[in-house]
Amino acid sequence: QVQVVESGGGLVQPGGSLRLSCAASGSSFSLYVMGWYRQAPGKQRELVARIFSAGTTLYTDSVKGRFTISRDNAKNTVYLQMNSLKSEDTAVYYCNAHVGMDYWGKGTLVTVSS
Repeated sequence: QVQVVESGGGLVQPGGSLRLSCAASGSSFSLYVMGWYRQAPGKQRELVARIFSAGTTLYTDSVKGRFTISRDNAKNTVYLQMNSLKSEDTAVYYCNAHVGMDYWGKGTLVTVSS
C-alpha cells in the first residue's frame, strides 16, 4: 500500500504561480511513475503531467510551457510548478503514484480567480 498526500493548493490570481507537492510512501519511490491529474467542476479527471523514473516528462497540451513537473527521490516527493495560471486551471488536483497499480491522494483545490 502506497500513501499519497498532496499539499500546496489555494487561491491565486490569474497570471500568478503556485507549487503543488506530493509525498508518497515506500522505499522504491524512485521507480514510481508519478502523475498530476485534475478535475474541474462538471468535467472528467484529466492527466496534467507525468514523470517517469528516469526523469522523462510529459504534459497535456494546455499546460505546456506553463507547468513543470519534477521529483526529488531523496524526499519521496513530486512537485508541480504552475506559472501563468488561468481561470481554466481551476480544479481539484490529484497526485497519482503508479507502481503495479494506481494509488491516489485525496486532492488539493486550486482556484484561479481575481
